[in-house]
Amino acid sequence: MMAANDIAAGDPVTAPQGALAASLKGASVRFGAFTAIDRLDLDIEAGSFYTILGPSGCGKSTMLRLVSDLIPAASGEVSVLGKTTEAARLAREFAFVFQDAALLPWRSALKNVELPLEIGRKRGVDIPIGRRSPRELLELVGLKGREEALPHELSGGMRQRVAIARALVCQPKLLLMDEPFGALDEMTRDRLNLQLLDIWRETGTTILFVTHSISEAVFLGQKVVMLQANPGRLREVVGIDLPEPRTTKLRDTQQFTHYCGYLRDLLETC
Repeated sequence: MMAANDIAAGDPVTAPQGALAASLKGASVRFGAFTAIDRLDLDIEAGSFYTILGPSGCGKSTMLRLVSDLIPAASGEVSVLGKTTEAARLAREFAFVFQDAALLPWRSALKNVELPLEIGRKRGVDIPIGRRSPRELLELVGLKGREEALPHELSGGMRQRVAIARALVCQPKLLLMDEPFGALDEMTRDRLNLQLLDIWRETGTTILFVTHSISEAVFLGQKVVMLQANPGRLREVVGIDLPEPRTTKLRDTQQFTHYCGYLRDLLETC
C-alpha cells in the first residue's frame, strides 16, 4: 500500500518513517468500579489512517477521549507525538471532530472555522495558522461560495465539513473523529468518506476514526482496530491492503467483501 505522503497532492505534511502519532502502553480507564478500557497497548503510526470498530461499550469513544486528554488513564501510559497528552493538547497538536458538528448558530461557516484562532488570541496564546487560511480550508472541504452561510442554511453534511475545516485550521498533526458521519444518510456519508480521504492525502494528517460501520471502517482505514467489550480490550489490528486512491466501486470487489466478512466474523466474537 502506498503511504499517505506518496499519494498526496500539493505539498503535504509528512512524518519521519516509523514516527508515532500516538502510543498507548497498558492504558486503563475506570469510572468508579467500572473498567471501560483494560491494559490497552496500541501504536498509531504518524501519517496513517486508523479506523476503530467494536461492539457497544467496548471503549471506542473512551479511547479517543483518553488520547485527547479529556479523561485520565487510571494506569499505564499514553503519549501523543512523543509528549504527554496534556502537553500535546496545550501545543494544539491534535483536534477532535464529534458526531455533532456543534457549530455556533449565529456565526457564519467562515466565522465558525476561525473560532479556534479567535479563542487563542483572547487567551493570549499564539496559535499559528496552518498552511491554509480558514477560507482556503472551506474550499478544501468543498464549501467554496458558502463562507457566509449560517449553520441553519447548510445541510447536515455541509455542517460536518465546516467542523472538519475548523478542526484543521491550526494544522493538527492528529485528527480524532468520533462517528462524525453516523447521523447522515448513506449517499451523503459516501461523499464525505471520499472527501475525507482526499483531505487525508492532501494534508498528511494522522486520522483516528471511530465508526459502527464495518464497510466504512474498511473503506477508510489503512488499519482497522477491533476492540472487544467487558472490559474494553484490543482484540486485533487488521491491515487493509486495497488499491489507492479508493473509489466507491471498490466496495463491489471480492477483496473488499473479504475484509468486511472477516471483520464481521471477528466482531461477532467480541
